[in-house]
Amino acid sequence: MKTIYNSIRDEVVKHSKVRNSVLGNVNEWKRSHYIILSEIIKEELSEAEELKGGKKFEIGNTISHVTLQRFFENDYQDKTHSDLRFLKTLDKICIFLGYKDLNDYILTIRYKKVDDKEIDDQSYLTQMVYDYCASAFEFYKLFPVHNTELLKGLVFEDSPFLERASQFSKELCDKDFHLVTKNNRSNYEVFDIHVVTDEPDKKFWNHRNSGIFCLK
Repeated sequence: MKTIYNSIRDEVVKHSKVRNSVLGNVNEWKRSHYIILSEIIKEELSEAEELKGGKKFEIGNTISHVTLQRFFENDYQDKTHSDLRFLKTLDKICIFLGYKDLNDYILTIRYKKVDDKEIDDQSYLTQMVYDYCASAFEFYKLFPVHNTELLKGLVFEDSPFLERASQFSKELCDKDFHLVTKNNRSNYEVFDIHVVTDEPDKKFWNHRNSGIFCLK
């Protein structure tokens, strides 16, 4: 939960109304700055839809500068969660930030982390495919020299895939095929990568190539 506190504090500092005020030009806030922050938050909360009904009377629509200074400067511990006044303060700060309440903020952050992880995982797999294709292209450029060592660091040794790729490429080398690299407008493009298996110790995918190369 302490990371949630830090995250909320960071978002308050980055809020456009805070950043574009005198607070945005100050590295270390003092008592007078928290008074200004309190007024900024009060102004925003007075227009917040979440506080148009009964919730305004339940939690209020202001935060004192003393409470804000305490929130920013104290290192809160887990036991703070049970303090109802503290939770109401967090609700109001989260409403100021554009969320429905503290729970909405926590759920949003949690889902964002999941989405970011999925994006990182997809980027990792995409880069893996690109690295393989780049090495395969270098492998073809050596034709008619048959050097599968370039591929062995990218696929399982003695795998059916490596066996098939080695056999097919060996046939091309035996026929003295080579890659045309001079005055050749062909390019190498990878698109439509589809992950088939994604496990810690193995990755399988399908992908299509376009304009791969010219052999003669």
